[in-house]
Amino acid sequence: MPTGTLRRVVAVIALFALGACATPEGPFAERHMIAAANPYAAEAGLEMLREGGSAVDAAIAAQMVLTLVEPQSSGIGGGAFLLHFAPGRPDRGVPPVLAAFDGRETAPRADDGNLFLGPDGRPIPFGERVVGGIPVGVPGVVRMLAEAHKRYGRLPWGRLFEPAIRLAEQGFVVSPRLHALIAADEHLKDFPAARQYFFTADGAPLPIGQVLRNQALADTLRQIADRGADAFYRGPIAADIVAAVQSAPVRPGKMTLDDLADYRVKVRAAICTPYRDWRVCGMPPPSSGAVTIGQILAFLEPYDMARIGTSSAQAVHLIAEASRLAFADRDQYLADPEFVRVPVAGLLDRSYLTTRGQMISTLGSMGHAQPGLPPDAGPTRYAPDQNALESASTSQLTVVDDNGNAVSLTTSVNLPFGSRLMVRGFMLNDQLTDFSARPAINGLPVANRVEGGKRPLSSMSPTLVLDRDGRLVLAIGSPGGRNIIGYVVRALVAALDQGMSMQHAVEAPNFVNRNGPTILERGTALEPLAEPLRALGHEVQIRPLTSGLYGVRVTRQGLEGGADPRREGVAIGD
Repeated sequence: MPTGTLRRVVAVIALFALGACATPEGPFAERHMIAAANPYAAEAGLEMLREGGSAVDAAIAAQMVLTLVEPQSSGIGGGAFLLHFAPGRPDRGVPPVLAAFDGRETAPRADDGNLFLGPDGRPIPFGERVVGGIPVGVPGVVRMLAEAHKRYGRLPWGRLFEPAIRLAEQGFVVSPRLHALIAADEHLKDFPAARQYFFTADGAPLPIGQVLRNQALADTLRQIADRGADAFYRGPIAADIVAAVQSAPVRPGKMTLDDLADYRVKVRAAICTPYRDWRVCGMPPPSSGAVTIGQILAFLEPYDMARIGTSSAQAVHLIAEASRLAFADRDQYLADPEFVRVPVAGLLDRSYLTTRGQMISTLGSMGHAQPGLPPDAGPTRYAPDQNALESASTSQLTVVDDNGNAVSLTTSVNLPFGSRLMVRGFMLNDQLTDFSARPAINGLPVANRVEGGKRPLSSMSPTLVLDRDGRLVLAIGSPGGRNIIGYVVRALVAALDQGMSMQHAVEAPNFVNRNGPTILERGTALEPLAEPLRALGHEVQIRPLTSGLYGVRVTRQGLEGGADPRREGVAIGD
């Protein structure tokens, strides 16, 4: 990299890092804090917090900037889950309030279980079904953020868009991560709008350090700022989205203007499960996060994880075995509850979990786990499905404001750059590939099959932890596709059981098991555990595990941040 370019990149990162006081344990703040997947986004959120904005205000400002600077991961053309905590007023008898905002994409009404099947009735190869028009779900981010703002915003809606509009017009510095992902993508050049934006005139990926402007996105955001979410879901922007999907150069889709106009946000009850002295709260279906994390933690509760930790062969074995059981249930039962009867209460029933947890042995692995039979499973039988794949290209941001309100927001366009369709300066998702490609297996329906208006199952796991009195302990989340659940569990055990600082908890080595091989993070202290785990019967793989954990922990001294060094985000505050 040329010296001048490197100096500019370092200057940008250093500028943004000035918002928080760094300690040996990690970033620290007294009043408010945001931890986000990109320094530009974190700075936009901090700008709102400094003006007295709420956690929701900061999250909206940060998400609009992520649309610009992290187009490979998230944006207004995708979907998201937002978990919000309001502390209440215990002195006046007002309890804390948790709200779970579901902005997950929906399948167009014309789509059905045959969406990803070829003429021979077999699934289209995954690499082919992830690009073009058919994988695009109706985006939910803008409508979801508008609903959250209506309930919990303090600053004017239009003010929240100003940092992103300003940055889109003035330009931002292309980061090493964005450059690398452009260079690695084999599909972007096949789509004219994306090719023109992400590559130089001679066809090279945008270089690190180049200042990139996006006037089209600035114009789009200005319309949404002025007219609200309806500017996105009705009118010229909606028409351009539909035109891009229906006339995609490969695999045109069936999205209509009515699909966009009819999109509705779901505000659901958060799922909270007990774990030792805490309550761990997350998103209900169609996210699998809260149920699966709740099960894994319940299976771990009989063990002394404070002593065992997260970096020994015993720890990896126990968490991997607990994960096998939870993922077996996840793949069998979880889907959009508007379309499938999801036995949440049964899956989290303590008697069921106690009995099921007895399948874990400290002496050896159970191998591939079979789903259990929770008490309220119902008569309908579904086929377990592990065919749906989720991408690691997702963003996370976590905020705590001056009044103790907290947001954990996980947001995604799915694969890097989504469907590769670019409309008015933003990328459209390819989130429908999170559905099963097969509507049925061996004559049994798959719960997560494609149906018009349905939301695909997700592993996105925005998480809040409360103490026994309902006070916020920490907020966290991560990108990573189906690995998100493992990343969050590992960080929770590190922070809660071991008492690690937020920074140390997010940066510790990763390992995951999704009811298959146990995967250890390449290049970390976990690699030597491969042989002891194989001796216990694990199939072990060593791979990169690029989490993007961003968390904020509440302490008696103030707010303690954690920003995953595997990606390019920061935690900053005052």
